[in-house]
Amino acid sequence: MRPAPHTDKVLVLDFGSQVTQLIARRVREAGVYCGILPCTAPDGRIREFGPGAIVLSGGPASTTWKTAPGAPPAVFDLGVPILGVCYGQQTICAQMGGAVETSDRREFGRAFIEVEAGCALFEGLWAPGERHQVWMSHGDRVARLPEGFRAVATSEGSPFAAIADDERRIYGVQFHPEVVHTPDGARLLANFVRRVAGLPGGWSMAAFRGQAVAAIRERVGSGRVVLGLSGGVDSSVAALLLHEAVGDRLACVFVDHGLLRLGEARQVERLFRGRYDIPLTVRDASGFFLDKLRGVADPERKRRIVGAAFIDVFEAEARKIGGAEFLGQGTLYPDVIESVSFHGGPSATIKSHHNVGGLPERMNMKLVEPLRELFKDEVRELGRELGLPEAMVGRHPFPGPGLAIRIPGEIAAGKLRILRKADAIYIEELRAAGLYDAIWQAFAVLLPVRTVGVMGDERTYEHVCALRAVTATDGMTADYYPFDHAFLGRVASRIVNEVRGINRVVYDITSKPPGTIEWE
Repeated sequence: MRPAPHTDKVLVLDFGSQVTQLIARRVREAGVYCGILPCTAPDGRIREFGPGAIVLSGGPASTTWKTAPGAPPAVFDLGVPILGVCYGQQTICAQMGGAVETSDRREFGRAFIEVEAGCALFEGLWAPGERHQVWMSHGDRVARLPEGFRAVATSEGSPFAAIADDERRIYGVQFHPEVVHTPDGARLLANFVRRVAGLPGGWSMAAFRGQAVAAIRERVGSGRVVLGLSGGVDSSVAALLLHEAVGDRLACVFVDHGLLRLGEARQVERLFRGRYDIPLTVRDASGFFLDKLRGVADPERKRRIVGAAFIDVFEAEARKIGGAEFLGQGTLYPDVIESVSFHGGPSATIKSHHNVGGLPERMNMKLVEPLRELFKDEVRELGRELGLPEAMVGRHPFPGPGLAIRIPGEIAAGKLRILRKADAIYIEELRAAGLYDAIWQAFAVLLPVRTVGVMGDERTYEHVCALRAVTATDGMTADYYPFDHAFLGRVASRIVNEVRGINRVVYDITSKPPGTIEWE
């Protein structure tokens, strides 16, 4: 599907940083459309994008290496404002006649910069003589500036923590403004795109909605579309947007693989058939999936089995519907980025554990991907714009394999029943306590161990249930949620008393590094 037009846009060139996507999200939050291309993109592709400004991301390489990636010539030839972040700053200096060296004082984590001079990038934000917290992550540093540049901020480990060439509108920062650990970082990026680049900012979900509906109608014409509806945020929003564009020429297929949460299939059916009157086929294939998973313990094998089985069931149901030449998918921008990312860094593998498989070419259908320009938070915003209930819009992420990877070890129908009840109690208590929306993702896990306990006057030998709740910023990192003991005690008591098969509840309090949101 042809993307919606954007007359004012920013291009981020990805050098492999695991937080490159955050740069684009911060720019969009400033009301300016932003796209990402790998740093290996040819000059022609960069010129075709037509950026009004360019940001060079961080990355794991060192410009002191002979094989270090650099910015394509078009970056400097277009004459648009440029901002280099971390490695991006270093490659600007290395490519424009400066020098970069291995630092004898590396900076990782929280740091402080001293603002030495004013510049357009800092205008209205930071003033000379001020000290500000930032987030650093570098082992190299700029040793000599190219001609025309000056230092505008320093840190203990970086004599050139921020540099500026106001005449050419080229700037560099050694720190990462895109992460929340740099408190003023989002405002600095907004300064760059709005003040320095002069981009007016008209990127909004209301505007996107109208553009996307028009693009879908142009793409589909009088044809029909079939969509695999999972009940998750992405497919639900895609379904509403497609239905607004083509009406009853959209048919949705919901495959109940038996690995869903308590009552989820009924909720999806009531919402899309009852409230939105969208043509919906519901296929209960739980027995088929459980047969396929029998005896399988490895989580990656489970993912592949669930993905392949889903394709088989969906394809059979789509064939029964007949007449659809277009396949709707809830592909998001991070998925698009992954398919073209610069494979020199961790960003290329961050999402690999979320995916369970793709639809085969044998279906011979044309794709319609109305969300392929959006990040997850933007999809939620679009869902609100389309009137999707908040309970669905704000739903915690739920992986395609569902409960299959929240039961380590072999899957069995009895284990699924136990886990569904425990998970439902946990989520119910989170909502009752007003905590659900403060948490990125919460779920129960049925551990592959049993413990001896005493309940009443008899011994028990039953399962251990683990509870997990993490806070996250943009889903890139995760930290445990600090529940008070009263809440945990209440949840544990309910689960042990109400769920036969569990006699102990534990809470996971480990923090997770970037990219490891799911329980594996």
